[in-house]
Amino acid sequence: MLKSWDINLRQSEKKTLVSFFILYAFFTIVLLLFFAIYYYNTQKDLMLQSKRLGLSTLASEQIERLKEVHVNFDKTKRYPRDTRFKSAIYDSTYHKIFSLLDHDADVDLNQDIYMRGNKIFFIKEPEYYYLGAKYVVIEVKDSGIWKQTVYKNLVIYGGVFLFMMLAMGYFLMHLILKPMKEAISLLDRFIKDTTHELNTPVGTILSNIELSENTHLDEKLKKRLARIKIAARTISNLHQDLIFLTLENKIISKNESIDMKALILERLEYVSLFLKSKKIQTKTRLQEQVFLEADRNKIVKLIDNLISNAIKYNKINGSLEVILSAHHLSIKNSGRGIAKEKLSQIFNRYERADKSVGGFGIGLSIVSKIAEEYHLKITIDSKVNEYTEVQLSW
Repeated sequence: MLKSWDINLRQSEKKTLVSFFILYAFFTIVLLLFFAIYYYNTQKDLMLQSKRLGLSTLASEQIERLKEVHVNFDKTKRYPRDTRFKSAIYDSTYHKIFSLLDHDADVDLNQDIYMRGNKIFFIKEPEYYYLGAKYVVIEVKDSGIWKQTVYKNLVIYGGVFLFMMLAMGYFLMHLILKPMKEAISLLDRFIKDTTHELNTPVGTILSNIELSENTHLDEKLKKRLARIKIAARTISNLHQDLIFLTLENKIISKNESIDMKALILERLEYVSLFLKSKKIQTKTRLQEQVFLEADRNKIVKLIDNLISNAIKYNKINGSLEVILSAHHLSIKNSGRGIAKEKLSQIFNRYERADKSVGGFGIGLSIVSKIAEEYHLKITIDSKVNEYTEVQLSW
């Protein structure tokens, strides 16, 4: 549903919605079980009440037979039996005198009628203690027809109730998401418009800088031009990140075999001014003939963001180490490091490990999406004030 709305919710917002659904589903199930149990017990009580008169008649007949045995005890000592039911007699201290019941140990003499398992029990107290019996227990087998009706109704009405609750949940979800959707749509339109408007000036600035580099300039102007170029490329990178974010679902990948060593050297050259501005020493160990089948633009974006972060969160006179092997890429800086409790969150959009440094926290979110698309495994190892190492494996 969220995907169909074409919105990108933050991880925390998705967790909130998932929590809402779990809580809503839990209370729906609890409510459903409560009504189901209440309905079942009500129907069982109604069934027992409908059986009461018939069982009372059977008990009376049994009491008459007990009376006859009691009066003629010298002639016959056989306990009366009936094919329609089973019976038992108990004295006033609840001790069994005689029983034909299947499970006479579970008889509850404090009730007059109840059900246990598939048997119905009815207890009646004779006017006189024939054969010493204060309680006469009648046991009959339940036909189970009422249960079939109850289960059928539970399925039908329970299904209708569940459907109504789901529909209500869907309505509530729309209600909750509506302001969020409007805010995100507004932000999305703003980013798209801004991205579109930035395209021309950023390109113009960069092309004019490159033209100016070919002219004879004194060292002072060259340094100024270099600083302008760094700033322009920073804006250009941000511009490209925004384009990727706004068009990520519409960009069709054109996979090709990418020479990773050549690509990394190219991207290091692209950020050479950034490295120089922070006096960062770069060390590389790049294996030849390492290829990755992927969309070149996306892998460029991935590497640019990793290297850019390694520079941005590095220290002056720090180091940057890039190692490439057959199925592994490692980018390690000597920067500020990331606290352990923040490592699991840094791939979330708008999350920044260090907010004193510029940026919107979208770079690693883009890295995560590209890595997910190409099944690249990302691991990060970091120690505060010492280093951060990002490793990619495929």
